[in-house]
Amino acid sequence: MSDELLNVVNLVKNFQVRRTRNSGSKKRTVQAVTNVSFSINRGQTLGLVGESGSGKTTVGRCILRLIEPTSGQVEFDGEDLGSMKFEELRATRRKMQIVFQDPFASLDPKMTVGSSIAEPLIVQGVPGDHNDKVFELLELVGLSVDHASRFPHEFSGGQRQRIGIARALALNPALIILDEPVSALDVSIQAGILNLFEDLQKKLGISYLFIAHDLSVVRHIADRIAVMYLGKIVEIGDRDSVFDHPTHPYTKALLSAVPVTDPKVERLRSRVTLEGEVPSPMNPPSGCRFRTRCWKAQDICAQQEPVLELRATSQMSACHFPES
Repeated sequence: MSDELLNVVNLVKNFQVRRTRNSGSKKRTVQAVTNVSFSINRGQTLGLVGESGSGKTTVGRCILRLIEPTSGQVEFDGEDLGSMKFEELRATRRKMQIVFQDPFASLDPKMTVGSSIAEPLIVQGVPGDHNDKVFELLELVGLSVDHASRFPHEFSGGQRQRIGIARALALNPALIILDEPVSALDVSIQAGILNLFEDLQKKLGISYLFIAHDLSVVRHIADRIAVMYLGKIVEIGDRDSVFDHPTHPYTKALLSAVPVTDPKVERLRSRVTLEGEVPSPMNPPSGCRFRTRCWKAQDICAQQEPVLELRATSQMSACHFPES
Protein backbone atom coordinates (compact mmCIF):
# COMPACT_ATOMS: atom_id res chain seq x y z
CA MET A 1 0.00 0.00 0.00
CA SER A 2 1.33 3.43 -0.99
CA ASP A 3 1.95 6.04 1.71
CA GLU A 4 0.22 8.62 -0.48
CA LEU A 5 -3.48 8.98 0.32
CA LEU A 6 -4.48 12.10 -1.64
CA ASN A 7 -2.91 13.47 -4.80
CA VAL A 8 -4.16 16.70 -6.37
CA VAL A 9 -2.78 17.61 -9.81
CA ASN A 10 -3.35 20.93 -11.61
CA LEU A 11 -6.71 21.58 -9.95
CA VAL A 12 -8.65 24.44 -11.54
CA LYS A 13 -11.98 25.95 -10.52
CA ASN A 14 -13.51 28.87 -12.39
CA PHE A 15 -16.85 30.48 -11.60
CA GLN A 16 -18.96 32.29 -14.17
CA VAL A 17 -20.49 35.51 -12.83
CA ARG A 18 -22.58 38.20 -14.48
CA ARG A 19 -21.18 41.69 -14.71
CA THR A 20 -22.94 44.61 -13.09
CA ARG A 21 -26.05 46.03 -14.70
CA ASN A 22 -24.17 49.11 -15.92
CA SER A 23 -21.56 46.92 -17.60
CA GLY A 24 -24.04 44.77 -19.49
CA SER A 25 -25.08 41.17 -19.03
CA LYS A 26 -21.92 39.52 -20.34
CA LYS A 27 -20.53 36.84 -18.03
CA ARG A 28 -17.01 37.01 -16.66
CA THR A 29 -14.77 34.33 -15.18
CA VAL A 30 -13.55 34.29 -11.59
CA GLN A 31 -10.33 32.26 -11.35
CA ALA A 32 -10.84 30.88 -7.84
CA VAL A 33 -8.25 28.08 -8.08
CA THR A 34 -5.54 27.82 -10.73
CA ASN A 35 -3.29 24.80 -11.27
CA VAL A 36 -3.04 23.74 -7.62
CA SER A 37 -1.06 20.55 -6.96
CA PHE A 38 -0.12 18.80 -3.72
CA SER A 39 -0.26 15.43 -2.00
CA ILE A 40 -1.03 14.17 1.51
CA ASN A 41 0.38 10.96 2.96
CA ARG A 42 -1.45 8.66 5.34
CA GLY A 43 -1.48 9.99 8.88
CA GLN A 44 -0.12 13.36 7.73
CA THR A 45 -1.48 16.90 8.06
CA LEU A 46 -1.11 19.47 5.30
CA GLY A 47 -1.83 23.05 6.34
CA LEU A 48 -3.33 25.16 3.53
CA VAL A 49 -2.96 28.84 4.44
CA GLY A 50 -3.55 32.24 2.90
CA GLU A 51 -5.66 35.37 3.10
CA SER A 52 -9.44 35.30 2.82
CA GLY A 53 -10.40 34.84 -0.82
CA SER A 54 -7.22 33.00 -1.77
CA GLY A 55 -9.17 29.87 -2.77
CA LYS A 56 -8.43 27.59 0.20
CA THR A 57 -12.01 26.52 0.90
CA THR A 58 -12.72 26.08 -2.81
CA VAL A 59 -9.83 23.61 -3.01
CA GLY A 60 -11.30 21.57 -0.15
CA ARG A 61 -14.77 21.51 -1.66
CA CYS A 62 -13.42 20.52 -5.08
CA ILE A 63 -11.52 17.61 -3.55
CA LEU A 64 -14.77 16.27 -2.05
CA ARG A 65 -16.67 17.19 -5.23
CA LEU A 66 -19.09 19.28 -3.21
CA ILE A 67 -18.48 21.57 -6.16
CA GLU A 68 -17.26 20.27 -9.49
CA PRO A 69 -13.70 21.23 -10.53
CA THR A 70 -13.28 22.93 -13.89
CA SER A 71 -10.27 20.73 -14.66
CA GLY A 72 -7.46 18.84 -13.00
CA GLN A 73 -7.21 15.49 -11.28
CA VAL A 74 -7.92 14.38 -7.72
CA GLU A 75 -6.79 10.88 -6.76
CA PHE A 76 -7.84 9.42 -3.44
CA ASP A 77 -6.30 6.14 -2.35
CA GLY A 78 -5.24 5.50 -5.95
CA GLU A 79 -8.68 6.17 -7.46
CA ASP A 80 -9.60 9.08 -9.72
CA LEU A 81 -12.52 10.87 -8.07
CA GLY A 82 -13.31 12.86 -11.22
CA SER A 83 -14.19 9.76 -13.22
CA MET A 84 -16.45 8.23 -10.57
CA LYS A 85 -20.19 7.89 -11.06
CA PHE A 86 -22.55 8.94 -8.29
CA GLU A 87 -22.79 5.55 -6.55
CA GLU A 88 -19.04 5.03 -6.64
CA LEU A 89 -18.43 8.52 -5.28
CA ARG A 90 -21.02 8.02 -2.55
CA ALA A 91 -19.24 4.87 -1.36
CA THR A 92 -15.82 6.58 -1.48
CA ARG A 93 -17.14 9.49 0.58
CA ARG A 94 -17.23 7.17 3.57
CA LYS A 95 -13.48 7.62 3.63
CA MET A 96 -13.54 11.42 3.20
CA GLN A 97 -15.30 13.85 5.52
CA ILE A 98 -15.32 17.56 6.34
CA VAL A 99 -15.55 19.69 9.47
CA PHE A 100 -16.95 23.13 8.68
CA GLN A 101 -15.92 26.51 10.05
CA ASP A 102 -19.15 27.43 11.84
CA PRO A 103 -20.10 24.67 14.31
CA PHE A 104 -23.58 26.07 14.80
CA ALA A 105 -24.58 26.55 11.17
CA SER A 106 -23.32 23.05 10.26
CA LEU A 107 -25.69 21.36 12.75
CA ASP A 108 -29.45 21.06 12.20
CA PRO A 109 -31.06 22.91 15.14
CA LYS A 110 -34.11 20.64 14.97
CA MET A 111 -32.10 17.43 15.34
CA THR A 112 -30.70 16.08 18.58
CA VAL A 113 -26.95 15.63 18.83
CA GLY A 114 -27.36 11.85 18.66
CA SER A 115 -29.45 12.11 15.48
CA SER A 116 -26.90 14.42 13.83
CA ILE A 117 -24.01 12.07 14.59
CA ALA A 118 -26.01 9.03 13.43
CA GLU A 119 -27.13 10.70 10.17
CA PRO A 120 -24.03 9.68 8.12
CA LEU A 121 -24.56 6.07 9.19
CA ILE A 122 -28.17 6.19 8.03
CA VAL A 123 -27.38 7.93 4.74
CA GLN A 124 -24.68 5.38 3.93
CA GLY A 125 -26.95 2.48 4.85
CA VAL A 126 -24.89 1.14 7.74
CA PRO A 127 -27.10 -1.55 9.34
CA GLY A 128 -27.91 -2.04 13.01
CA ASP A 129 -28.63 0.07 16.06
CA HIS A 130 -26.47 3.19 15.95
CA ASN A 131 -26.79 4.23 19.60
CA ASP A 132 -23.65 2.43 20.74
CA LYS A 133 -21.63 4.00 17.93
CA VAL A 134 -22.98 7.48 18.78
CA PHE A 135 -22.09 7.04 22.46
CA GLU A 136 -18.60 5.83 21.51
CA LEU A 137 -18.03 8.85 19.27
CA LEU A 138 -19.22 11.31 21.90
CA GLU A 139 -16.77 9.92 24.44
CA LEU A 140 -14.01 9.89 21.82
CA VAL A 141 -14.32 13.66 21.33
CA GLY A 142 -14.55 14.42 25.05
CA LEU A 143 -18.32 14.67 25.50
CA SER A 144 -20.77 12.71 27.61
CA VAL A 145 -23.26 10.10 26.39
CA ASP A 146 -25.95 12.19 28.10
CA HIS A 147 -25.38 14.87 25.46
CA ALA A 148 -26.92 12.67 22.75
CA SER A 149 -30.46 13.68 23.67
CA ARG A 150 -29.77 17.43 23.69
CA PHE A 151 -30.01 20.01 20.89
CA PRO A 152 -27.19 22.16 19.41
CA HIS A 153 -28.34 25.41 21.04
CA GLU A 154 -27.64 23.89 24.46
CA PHE A 155 -23.89 23.73 23.81
CA SER A 156 -20.99 26.18 23.65
CA GLY A 157 -19.10 26.81 20.42
CA GLY A 158 -16.29 24.44 21.39
CA GLN A 159 -18.75 21.68 22.31
CA ARG A 160 -20.63 22.13 19.04
CA GLN A 161 -17.38 21.77 17.12
CA ARG A 162 -16.67 18.55 19.00
CA ILE A 163 -20.10 17.32 17.89
CA GLY A 164 -19.20 18.17 14.30
CA ILE A 165 -15.95 16.25 14.68
CA ALA A 166 -17.82 13.25 16.09
CA ARG A 167 -20.14 13.30 13.08
CA ALA A 168 -17.17 13.44 10.70
CA LEU A 169 -15.66 10.38 12.44
CA ALA A 170 -18.85 8.30 12.24
CA LEU A 171 -17.82 6.42 9.08
CA ASN A 172 -14.17 5.90 10.07
CA PRO A 173 -12.71 8.19 7.36
CA ALA A 174 -9.11 8.14 6.22
CA LEU A 175 -9.12 11.87 5.34
CA ILE A 176 -10.86 14.81 7.01
CA ILE A 177 -10.85 18.28 5.51
CA LEU A 178 -10.84 20.82 8.35
CA ASP A 179 -12.16 24.10 6.98
CA GLU A 180 -11.10 26.82 9.44
CA PRO A 181 -12.24 24.54 12.31
CA VAL A 182 -11.13 26.81 15.17
CA SER A 183 -11.40 30.31 13.71
CA ALA A 184 -14.92 30.82 15.12
CA LEU A 185 -13.88 29.74 18.62
CA ASP A 186 -12.41 31.64 21.56
CA VAL A 187 -8.63 31.42 21.84
CA SER A 188 -8.98 29.57 25.16
CA ILE A 189 -11.04 26.87 23.40
CA GLN A 190 -8.87 26.54 20.29
CA ALA A 191 -6.03 24.71 22.04
CA GLY A 192 -8.39 22.00 23.30
CA ILE A 193 -9.78 21.38 19.81
CA LEU A 194 -6.28 21.30 18.26
CA ASN A 195 -5.11 18.82 20.89
CA LEU A 196 -8.18 16.71 20.12
CA PHE A 197 -7.25 16.63 16.43
CA GLU A 198 -3.74 15.48 17.32
CA ASP A 199 -5.00 12.78 19.69
CA LEU A 200 -7.44 11.47 17.08
CA GLN A 201 -4.69 11.36 14.47
CA LYS A 202 -2.46 9.31 16.77
CA LYS A 203 -5.27 6.91 17.68
CA LEU A 204 -6.92 6.52 14.28
CA GLY A 205 -4.20 7.37 11.77
CA ILE A 206 -6.34 10.01 10.04
CA SER A 207 -4.94 12.43 7.47
CA TYR A 208 -5.97 16.09 7.59
CA LEU A 209 -6.16 18.93 5.11
CA PHE A 210 -6.15 21.81 7.60
CA ILE A 211 -7.42 25.02 5.99
CA ALA A 212 -6.65 28.18 7.97
CA HIS A 213 -5.44 31.76 7.84
CA ASP A 214 -3.85 31.73 11.32
CA LEU A 215 -0.26 30.60 10.86
CA SER A 216 0.36 30.10 14.58
CA VAL A 217 -2.46 27.53 14.63
CA VAL A 218 -1.16 25.79 11.51
CA ARG A 219 2.35 25.51 12.93
CA HIS A 220 0.96 23.68 15.95
CA ILE A 221 -0.71 20.92 13.96
CA ALA A 222 0.66 20.65 10.40
CA ASP A 223 3.48 18.46 9.09
CA ARG A 224 3.65 20.33 5.78
CA ILE A 225 2.53 23.81 4.73
CA ALA A 226 1.13 25.09 1.42
CA VAL A 227 0.71 28.87 1.07
CA MET A 228 -1.91 30.17 -1.38
CA TYR A 229 -2.26 33.59 -2.93
CA LEU A 230 -5.03 34.55 -5.35
CA GLY A 231 -5.84 30.96 -6.31
CA LYS A 232 -2.29 29.62 -6.65
CA ILE A 233 0.18 27.88 -4.36
CA VAL A 234 3.23 30.13 -4.01
CA GLU A 235 5.19 28.04 -1.49
CA ILE A 236 4.98 24.48 -0.20
CA GLY A 237 7.23 22.40 2.00
CA ASP A 238 7.71 20.85 5.40
CA ARG A 239 6.62 22.93 8.38
CA ASP A 240 10.01 23.87 9.80
CA SER A 241 11.48 24.86 6.43
CA VAL A 242 8.56 27.15 5.58
CA PHE A 243 8.35 28.75 9.02
CA ASP A 244 12.05 29.10 9.74
CA HIS A 245 13.27 29.93 6.21
CA PRO A 246 10.41 31.33 4.08
CA THR A 247 11.56 31.86 0.49
CA HIS A 248 8.50 33.59 -1.01
CA PRO A 249 7.95 37.27 -0.10
CA TYR A 250 4.24 36.62 0.59
CA THR A 251 5.07 33.85 3.06
CA LYS A 252 7.57 36.14 4.76
CA ALA A 253 4.91 38.86 5.05
CA LEU A 254 2.38 36.45 6.54
CA LEU A 255 4.88 35.17 9.10
CA SER A 256 5.93 38.68 10.10
CA ALA A 257 2.32 39.38 11.11
CA VAL A 258 2.25 36.49 13.61
CA PRO A 259 2.75 37.94 17.12
CA VAL A 260 5.62 36.68 19.28
CA THR A 261 4.93 35.97 22.96
CA ASP A 262 8.29 37.36 24.14
CA PRO A 263 7.89 41.19 24.40
CA LYS A 264 11.60 41.82 23.91
CA VAL A 265 11.75 39.79 20.72
CA GLU A 266 8.50 41.35 19.49
CA ARG A 267 9.87 44.88 19.90
CA LEU A 268 13.12 44.12 18.06
CA ARG A 269 11.83 42.20 15.07
CA SER A 270 10.98 43.91 11.78
CA ARG A 271 7.54 43.76 10.21
CA VAL A 272 6.75 43.39 6.52
CA THR A 273 3.75 45.55 5.66
CA LEU A 274 1.95 44.76 2.42
CA GLU A 275 0.56 47.77 0.62
CA GLY A 276 -2.46 47.85 -1.65
CA GLU A 277 -5.42 45.51 -1.99
CA VAL A 278 -5.57 41.92 -3.19
CA PRO A 279 -6.28 42.05 -6.96
CA SER A 280 -9.61 40.81 -8.28
CA PRO A 281 -9.63 37.12 -9.28
CA MET A 282 -11.67 38.21 -12.32
CA ASN A 283 -8.67 40.14 -13.57
CA PRO A 284 -5.48 38.80 -11.95
CA PRO A 285 -2.17 40.55 -12.72
CA SER A 286 -0.01 39.28 -15.54
CA GLY A 287 3.06 37.26 -14.65
CA CYS A 288 3.39 36.87 -10.89
CA ARG A 289 0.06 37.49 -9.17
CA PHE A 290 1.77 38.87 -6.08
CA ARG A 291 3.86 41.47 -7.94
CA THR A 292 1.41 44.35 -7.36
CA ARG A 293 2.09 44.13 -3.60
CA CYS A 294 5.67 42.85 -3.63
CA TRP A 295 8.63 45.04 -2.66
CA LYS A 296 10.97 42.94 -4.83
CA ALA A 297 8.98 43.12 -8.08
CA GLN A 298 10.84 43.89 -11.32
CA ASP A 299 9.93 43.92 -15.02
CA ILE A 300 10.28 40.16 -15.39
CA CYS A 301 7.63 39.64 -12.71
CA ALA A 302 5.01 41.26 -14.96
CA GLN A 303 6.16 39.44 -18.08
CA GLN A 304 6.77 35.89 -16.89
CA GLU A 305 4.85 33.82 -14.39
CA PRO A 306 7.22 32.10 -11.93
CA VAL A 307 6.97 28.35 -11.45
CA LEU A 308 7.40 26.33 -8.26
CA GLU A 309 11.08 25.51 -7.90
CA LEU A 310 12.98 23.58 -5.26
CA ARG A 311 15.02 25.81 -2.94
CA ALA A 312 18.13 25.08 -0.91
CA THR A 313 16.01 24.98 2.25
CA SER A 314 14.05 21.99 0.79
CA GLN A 315 10.69 23.66 0.12
CA MET A 316 9.34 24.82 -3.25
CA SER A 317 8.33 28.38 -4.06
CA ALA A 318 7.23 30.36 -7.11
CA CYS A 319 9.31 33.55 -7.19
CA HIS A 320 11.85 35.11 -9.56
CA PHE A 321 13.68 36.68 -6.61
CA PRO A 322 13.25 34.29 -3.66
CA GLU A 323 14.27 35.18 -0.15
CA SER A 324 17.66 33.79 0.85
